[in-house]
Amino acid sequence: MTLRKWFYLFWTTLLVGAVSALIIGLILQANDQQFYFNDGMAIGFNAATMLLGGAMISVLSQMGFFAYLIIRFFAMGLVRSKWIWDIVQILLVLIALFDLIYLRAADEVGHWSAYAILPVAMLCVGVIVALVKVKLTNRNGFIPTLFFMTAVSAIEAVPALRINSSASTMFMMAPLLASNAWQILILSKVLDSKKEPL
Repeated sequence: MTLRKWFYLFWTTLLVGAVSALIIGLILQANDQQFYFNDGMAIGFNAATMLLGGAMISVLSQMGFFAYLIIRFFAMGLVRSKWIWDIVQILLVLIALFDLIYLRAADEVGHWSAYAILPVAMLCVGVIVALVKVKLTNRNGFIPTLFFMTAVSAIEAVPALRINSSASTMFMMAPLLASNAWQILILSKVLDSKKEPL
């Protein structure tokens, strides 16, 4: 990957994260009874804050993406068998989704099914992105894409999950998933390779 290609990936991902954070932030504030859309200065300040927040989340997404690429490179060198690495990734996806439910519900009084919404949503988004990735490249891209969109996204989302607020979780997860999806789908175009499994 050349520096020019990396700049393209960086700035487009930054834009995707900022715009998706602005959209989800305005939706969340429109549902808030304490927020009024008649103060132009407040709207401008909030919009700028949302854009900056989304940009920071996209940078976190990019760090996770490059960390995953490095881990995948070493894992493929150590394991030397693609199907074993695929099994490991599927197991890690299941563990990550289970932990998102069990570990978050362990300290709370409410029913565990309320905590299943986020992992199920992440899994659905992951499957959709993985299917699109298969159409863009080949069928070998399904499991790595699903792993990145679920397990890696779950790790990246830990700061929002610690707050245990649905609004904070939604505000972080929307740009995070959008940035992750953008990076993994655009990678083959950036590298000019349709054979790239990611």
